[in-house]
Amino acid sequence: MPLMAWLLSLMVLLTPQALGHEFSGHVAAEGRFFLDEPIFPEQERNNASISFQPEYYHEWKGGSSFIFVPFARIDNADDERSHVDIRELNFLWLGDTWELRVGVGKVFWGVLEFVHLVDVINQTDLVESIDGEDKLGQPMINFTLPRDWGVMDLFVLPYFRERTFPGSEGRLRTSPVVDTDNAIYENNHKEHHIDFAVRYSHSLGNLDFGIYQFLGTGREPTLLSDLNESGLPVLIPFYEQINQTGVDLQLVAGEWLWKLEALYRTGQGEDFFAFVGGFEYTFVGIFDTNADLGVICELAYDGRDDEATTIFENDVVLGLRATVNDAASTVLLVGMSQDLNNRSKNISIEASRRFGNNIKATLEGYAFLNPSEDGPFYSLRTDDFIRFEVAYYF
Repeated sequence: MPLMAWLLSLMVLLTPQALGHEFSGHVAAEGRFFLDEPIFPEQERNNASISFQPEYYHEWKGGSSFIFVPFARIDNADDERSHVDIRELNFLWLGDTWELRVGVGKVFWGVLEFVHLVDVINQTDLVESIDGEDKLGQPMINFTLPRDWGVMDLFVLPYFRERTFPGSEGRLRTSPVVDTDNAIYENNHKEHHIDFAVRYSHSLGNLDFGIYQFLGTGREPTLLSDLNESGLPVLIPFYEQINQTGVDLQLVAGEWLWKLEALYRTGQGEDFFAFVGGFEYTFVGIFDTNADLGVICELAYDGRDDEATTIFENDVVLGLRATVNDAASTVLLVGMSQDLNNRSKNISIEASRRFGNNIKATLEGYAFLNPSEDGPFYSLRTDDFIRFEVAYYF
């Protein structure tokens, strides 16, 4: 890989000023257990996998740093879920009044717990999790100007990453299956189209906010119906050129945390507006213990209605977060989303706890109740599942 060779060469040149380095990461074993038999005959009922994510970090005396985070998963049921990715591989140069990051990186924008609307830099790694929180590494040049009046970030994104989707043998897939080998692009440069983004963020007292402009290849593909070479129906990802303005706000008011994400997008069908707003209220020290209980409410709206490329087009999400505040970092998060246009609802649960200094266990569960026949979850109507993972950190 030319980019990797170039970055490693620069690291060698800078080694005389080296301050220190650190090697860490984790290896994990995962099992997903589905409550019902699959709909499609080529699918396995359950699946098991192992994943490995090491991390190398190197820092120089001036504060500049290098990070390398590869990722790999091997899955016994779905070939599309067996994949390798570079999550991060970049240099961060620190100047007196600026920062420059070059390589493959991860950037997250947004403030909501369940619905991540304005996050646009990194592509979603959908074979990893249905919640959309896992991201592929994004090649980028990121120039940052931190000032008293706020932070200005400029991004040049020279290469596009296509979204991953489960294969025909995998569960939690669409019907028909998404044919990722034949994705099409609006722009003739395809994945080599250069995208741009600029973001301004600032804090005013208890208010944190950010506003950005993105111009380039949309991360959410439109799925087009087609036939493959065997004459079977498939969905083809179509990546359009979009122009998107986004904003995120978070206000702390005592135990209340008020949040908003909103965007306006052109270029993907008709122009549209979308937003997610909500709050989180935390009961501190419940029942005279160290535990905290957070109550979460989020309302999502997408002006495209049934044409939306996301699963939240007119939904309300309610959640509870229990933080035990113990030495084992025990956390429980429960959520329920209700589609306001029909009876479809989804229930999720996520719990995690550390055991000793190196072991972390995670338990997740999803249920898809009363899915509408024309909704995005209808193909998942028998895919209620429990996921259990044990990870060893080193």
